[in-house]
Amino acid sequence: MSRPLEGKLGIITGGSRGIGAAIAENLASKGCNLLLNYTSSSSTQAATDFAAHLNNIHSIQSLAVRADVGTPEGAQAIIAAARDFSSSTSKPFQIDVIVNNAGIARNALLPAVTIADFNETYRVNVLGSLLLVQAAQPYLPKDRTGRIVNISSVSSSTGFVTQSVYGGTKAAVEAMTRTWSRELAENATVNAINPGPVEGPMYASNTPEFLAGIKGWIMHTPGMAAREGMDAPEVVEDAKESGGRPAHTSEVAGIVGMLCGADAQWCTGQVVCANGGMVMLH
Repeated sequence: MSRPLEGKLGIITGGSRGIGAAIAENLASKGCNLLLNYTSSSSTQAATDFAAHLNNIHSIQSLAVRADVGTPEGAQAIIAAARDFSSSTSKPFQIDVIVNNAGIARNALLPAVTIADFNETYRVNVLGSLLLVQAAQPYLPKDRTGRIVNISSVSSSTGFVTQSVYGGTKAAVEAMTRTWSRELAENATVNAINPGPVEGPMYASNTPEFLAGIKGWIMHTPGMAAREGMDAPEVVEDAKESGGRPAHTSEVAGIVGMLCGADAQWCTGQVVCANGGMVMLH
């Protein structure tokens, strides 16, 4: 099997579960060594076990590191851990891939939005990405071979009800993506992807009212039509109510993996579709 990222080092925030774990699996299968960031102490065992799984299955080196990416200390701790992690190699320390995946969503109608929820969501979703790229910049490649992928959302452009704050953070991520693609042009390509509904606990936690509000979008998304005999029976049954199936995490991860390869050199500063066609922008 081709391993185009053999020997490279990648950092994935929120990399121990959900979309982050699927991205880690994809990059590991391509030979990329990985530092997997997570936040909560309750995730330590699962994150450590997942890193061991990647090492065993894909013959790479990976390490789970607990740090709050939304603080300067957390970002610096991630870079320091990556440096220590790479100290056994003879080549100079270099960060080849960064996937800014960590994020939270606190949905509320406009009158119920709190300053605390606003500050925390922007701290994690926006400031966290900024701080990590700042801390990593001195160690990015000098030959444009680096890859930075920021995880945005269709919410940045669809105006979903209750997502004033979450959608705003993702729009900010996309704006930073364009700026960084210019500022880091000699180091890395910088792109974002914009998933829609994706299987997992975040999607499952949505209220019935929110799901009803996005059903029309789902019904008109080309890639989300459930298929009898191909999708699981429970997915087909649920689609009768929801309008279609959510993405598999591996489908979103595949687009990140594509952007991290050498063949993606000519793609930068873009928001790349990762939503089955829910959002079609010019």
